Amino acid sequence: MNNILVPIGTSPDSHETLKYAVDFAADYGANVFIMDVFMITSAAGSLGNVQKKVAKSTREQIKEVVAKIDTRGLDIKIASYNGDIIDGLEEIKKELNIDLLIIAPRSNDINEELYLGYTSGRIIKQTNIPTLIVPKGTVYKPIKNILTAFRSGILKGKKVLNPLIAIIKKYKAEVNLLLIKTPGYKEEDLKINTALLDISRNLTISDNPTTYHGVLEHYQAKQPDLLCVFRRKRGFFKKLWEKSTILKSEFYMPIPVLVLSVKKD
Repeated sequence: MNNILVPIGTSPDSHETLKYAVDFAADYGANVFIMDVFMITSAAGSLGNVQKKVAKSTREQIKEVVAKIDTRGLDIKIASYNGDIIDGLEEIKKELNIDLLIIAPRSNDINEELYLGYTSGRIIKQTNIPTLIVPKGTVYKPIKNILTAFRSGILKGKKVLNPLIAIIKKYKAEVNLLLIKTPGYKEEDLKINTALLDISRNLTISDNPTTYHGVLEHYQAKQPDLLCVFRRKRGFFKKLWEKSTILKSEFYMPIPVLVLSVKKD
């Protein structure tokens, strides 16, 4: 875990997300980059000047956010991009070799009924970057107990697990696997990748209408510090393939959620 990117947006609570990211990164000796995104279109002759002015303004706003937290001695850098946030994330990921995104669930959306707002929902839906979703007000603490929930044990490559393995090694965390058999499951879904089994303490198999229902059923018993799920078209955030927002009535988790990258199937 070397490079962490934080798209903090303009939320008044954005410093909380950044604070968590800094504390998390400090444990790994990782670099923290704040993503500065703006979209400017102008006449060719003046585009450069407009971009410079906007970039300067947003950088000043970011510096104000940084000033609200203890940076733990980390040199927080700004990664700027003019254009759509999804294109920017993919470009910055390649340029800076980003290992993990850390985001707030609602991003710029202040609708309290939402768990994932439009921007954060698009990030989960449209990128393939490992992402840690940190609820508002979450105070950083070592992660000791991880619940990893999935409806299919098939993984496309061991590298998918790298962020999870890094967390396990850092905190000597225990991993409980939860395989959820949802209606229409295939027998091949029950074949669990050996890399998953190697990092786990135990395996529970549960029959539920959705992966989320399975998590709800076993959440209290497992008492995890972190929920780990996989980004699949038919997976945990299935409704994101229908829309980019998720209501709290559809999904809510009071702990950080690690969404690992699995290519869209």
